[in-house]
Amino acid sequence: MDFRHSLTKRIVIVFALMSAFVAGVFAAGIIATVHVVEYKLTSADLGSGLNRLLRQDDTASWSHRPGKGELFFAQGEQGDLALDPLLTELAPGFQEVDYQGRAYYAVSQVVDGRQYVLMRNQESFKQRERVLFGAVAVGFILSILLAVLLGRLLARRVMAPVVRLARQVRHRDQLLDVAPPLHPDYAVDEVGELALSFDKTLGRLRDALSREKLFTSDVSHELRTPLMVLASSCELLLGDPSLDQRSVAQVGRIARATDEMRQLVDTFLMLARASGAQGHGAQATLKDVADGLVEIWGRMIREKGLEFIYESEHTSPVEYNLTLLQSVMGNLLRNAWHYTDSGFIRLTLSEHGFRVEDSGIGIPDHKREAMFQPFVRGEHSRGEGLGLGLSLVQRICSTQRWRVELTARQPNGCCFSVDLTAS
Repeated sequence: MDFRHSLTKRIVIVFALMSAFVAGVFAAGIIATVHVVEYKLTSADLGSGLNRLLRQDDTASWSHRPGKGELFFAQGEQGDLALDPLLTELAPGFQEVDYQGRAYYAVSQVVDGRQYVLMRNQESFKQRERVLFGAVAVGFILSILLAVLLGRLLARRVMAPVVRLARQVRHRDQLLDVAPPLHPDYAVDEVGELALSFDKTLGRLRDALSREKLFTSDVSHELRTPLMVLASSCELLLGDPSLDQRSVAQVGRIARATDEMRQLVDTFLMLARASGAQGHGAQATLKDVADGLVEIWGRMIREKGLEFIYESEHTSPVEYNLTLLQSVMGNLLRNAWHYTDSGFIRLTLSEHGFRVEDSGIGIPDHKREAMFQPFVRGEHSRGEGLGLGLSLVQRICSTQRWRVELTARQPNGCCFSVDLTAS
C-alpha cells in the first residue's frame, strides 16, 4: 500500500510507532516482572511466617502473631484459630483462594497430621498493582507524545536541507545560464548527491532551452523574409486589374495563408522567448481581436454555406496579448470551419472570455481529452492538417493562465470555452 504522506509525517509516524513498540514491551515487562516478584516474595514471606508460628508448641503463649490483613487457622483449635471446613480442602503449598468473598494468598502445611493455614488479604497488593498499572499507562502515553514531539523537531531539522534544495530548484533563476551550482552548499551526503543530480539535470535543461531558443530565433528570422516577399507579391497581384475573379480568389488564399503563417511564427517566437507572459508584445481587447478575425473567418464560413453568428454585447475593456489571443481564437474558428459541413458556427464574447460553438461532426467522448495533445486529429481522413492547432491553443492558455474547456453539443457539434480570467 502506498501511503501518500510527506517525509516529515513519515518520520513522525515511524518515531511514534517505534516508541509505542518499545514502551509497550517495557510496560509488559514491568507488569510481568512485578507480578512474578510479588508472587515469589508473598509465597516466601507467608511460608516463613507459617514456619515461625509452627515452632511454638503452645498456641496460647505464641509471641508471634499474624500481621495485619493475615488470618491463621489450625486444625483442632477452638475459637478464631479453628480451621474452617472450607479450608481443609487446600492442598499443601502456596496458592490463591477466595474466602468469605475476598481474595487471599494462602499457604497450607500439614504437620503431624494437623493442617495449618496462613492467609494474607490481596487488597493491598491489588491497590499497588492498580497504581503501578496507572503509572505504566501514563508513562506509555507520555512516551508516545514525547516521541511525536521529538519526531517533529528532528524531522524539521532532517528535512530542512531537502526543503531548501526544493525551493532552490523551483526558483525561476535556476534556468538562467549564470545560475550557480547547488551542490557546493550541501554536505557530502544523500542531500548533496541529490543536489549534484539536480545540477546535472538543470544543466542539460538549460542547454536544451538554449538550443530551442536559438533554433526558434533562427527559423523565425529566416521565415520572415520569404513571408514578406509573399505578402508584398500578393498585395501587388491583388492590385493588378488584369486578373480575373478566379485568380484574385487564389491570390487572396495565398495572402491569407501567408498572414496566418506570419502570425504563427510570431506566436512560437513569443512563446519561446517570453513564455507568453502578460505584458509582452502588442495588447488589444477581446472585442478588437474578435472583430478582426470575424472579417476573415466570417467570410470564409459563409462561403462554405454555413451560418455564422457573432454575439459581442457583453465584453470587457481589459487588454490581452494580441498575438496570442489571435492565435487561440483563430485556431478555434479554423477548427470549427474545418469540421463543420452544415449548420452554423457561433462566436460569443463574454465579460470573462469567449465561446466557439459549431454543429459539426463532434468529437467522441473517449477522444475528447486527447484532442489537446500534439498530432491528435478529430478525423484522419479530413484535410491535411497535422493536429497541432488545439495543442497550440492549450499551450498558450497554459502560459497565459487561461482555461480552455471542450464540451459536446446536442445532438452534435462541439463547444470550446476559453476563460481569460482563470488565474
